[in-house]
Amino acid sequence: MDHDPDFYKSLLENIYDGVYFVDVNRKITFWNRAAERITGFSAEEVIGSNCADNILMHVDEQGHHLCNGSCPLQSSTETGCRSKADVYLHHKNGQRVKVSVNASPVIDRDGSIIGSVELFRDISTQSLDNRVMEELKKSALVDTLTDMPNRRYLEMKLNSCLEEFKNLGPSFGVIFGDIDSFKQINDTCGHLIGDDILKMVAKTLAGNIRAVDFVGRWGGEEFVVLITHVSGEYLKAIAEKLRMLVEACFLMVHDKKLQVTISLGATGVVAGDTAESILKRADELMYLAKKSGKNCVMNDCC
Repeated sequence: MDHDPDFYKSLLENIYDGVYFVDVNRKITFWNRAAERITGFSAEEVIGSNCADNILMHVDEQGHHLCNGSCPLQSSTETGCRSKADVYLHHKNGQRVKVSVNASPVIDRDGSIIGSVELFRDISTQSLDNRVMEELKKSALVDTLTDMPNRRYLEMKLNSCLEEFKNLGPSFGVIFGDIDSFKQINDTCGHLIGDDILKMVAKTLAGNIRAVDFVGRWGGEEFVVLITHVSGEYLKAIAEKLRMLVEACFLMVHDKKLQVTISLGATGVVAGDTAESILKRADELMYLAKKSGKNCVMNDCC
C-alpha cells in the first residue's frame, strides 16, 4: 500500500522515541514531538541548525564532547553503517540527560548517502515516582525551587539507611556537593539565573543516579546524594561521573554559555556512624575539594 509523505511524517511525529534527520552537512531537517519533549527544544528552534550549535552537544561517560569526531550521526553518514551509543545530551534547561541513541544512514534510490537519522530514548533514572513525590509535597518534604527532596527528607532517609546498616549490614555512601563560586553567579547574573543554575544541577544529579539511590537539596547551593548497596570503588566512580556531568551542563544567557562546576566529598558508612558523623566526614571532604582547586572529588573510600 502506498502512502503520501504526510502519512509517514505523522507516524514519526507520534512515536515514543525522539527522531531527527540531518543532511550530509549535519543540518537538522526534521525534529519530532518526542524530540521536543526529551530535549526541551522545539522544532522551530532547531530545524535548519546544526546539532553542535549549542543544542544537543552530546558527551560520553568520560565527558568527551562527541560533536567533533565521535558523533554517532557523523559515523553513520561517513561509514554507511548503523551506530549505537549511550550518551548525555544537553537539555534546553541546561541539565544533562542520559539517552540511548541509534543512528542510521539515509540512502536515496541511487544508493547515495544523503544524511542520517537518529532515534533516541530517555534512559535517565528517577528515584522517586510522581505518586511518591506528591505525597512528599503534602508532607513538606520537597524543596519548592528544585522540586526534589529537601533536607528533612534526606535526614529521614539517612537515618533509615543507618538502621538497615546496623541490622542487616548493606553498605551505603554519602556524597556531599557544593556548587563552586555560586555567590559570584548570583552577584553577576542575578538571582533568577542563580535559581536556574540550581534547577539545572538538581535535575542533572537526580537523573543520573540509580533508581535505588537518593538525592536532594541540603540547602543553598548544597546537595546530598545517598548511594545504597555500594562499594568504595563505585562510590568514587559515581561521584566523579556526577562531577563531570555538572561541568558539562550549560545555560545560554544572552547568547553566551554559562557553566558551573561542583566540588564533592564522598564517604562510605563505617561501624558506629551516626547521621551527624557521616555527614560531617562528607562535608569536610567537600571542603578539602574546594581547597584543592574546586571541580574535583575528594573521598576516603578504600
